[in-house]
Amino acid sequence: MDRIDTPALVLLPLRPEHADEMAVVLSDPGLHTFIGGVPLTAQELRARYERLAAGPPGWRNWVLWSREEERLVGYVQATIEGGTAEIAWVIGTPWQGRGLATAAARALVAHLADEGIGTVIAHIHPDHAASAAVAGSAGLRPTDRWHDGEVRWELKIPYA
Repeated sequence: MDRIDTPALVLLPLRPEHADEMAVVLSDPGLHTFIGGVPLTAQELRARYERLAAGPPGWRNWVLWSREEERLVGYVQATIEGGTAEIAWVIGTPWQGRGLATAAARALVAHLADEGIGTVIAHIHPDHAASAAVAGSAGLRPTDRWHDGEVRWELKIPYA
């Protein structure tokens, strides 16, 4: 998996060693309103990251390194099956509203297009306006399809 560079962020392939810092990034219970679950301990997160790192090649996960703050601030992920990638992004509460999710999602979509992915999808809760704005900024558009109470957003990449 490749490192992805943007002016504001570096998307680093997820490693179990990121668990301690990411446990702090993801520690706000309010962050889980739309993504579900509860904050995990560093140990729980490390076990999860070990599973993700050992998972199939279609499981792609990156942590987000803020160049300005010189620390991790969130993550993005893509689950690739055939020519389709389902993506998601999470920014820790203290770093929200700064355009970091948009920068990360755009970089991820561009990277996937470069890899020949033809369809990118995301599932977004209908009340999560910030995440909908990120998806729109990354080129995805809402569809009339739903999955587990969330709207399916989609981007067809014509040249893939």
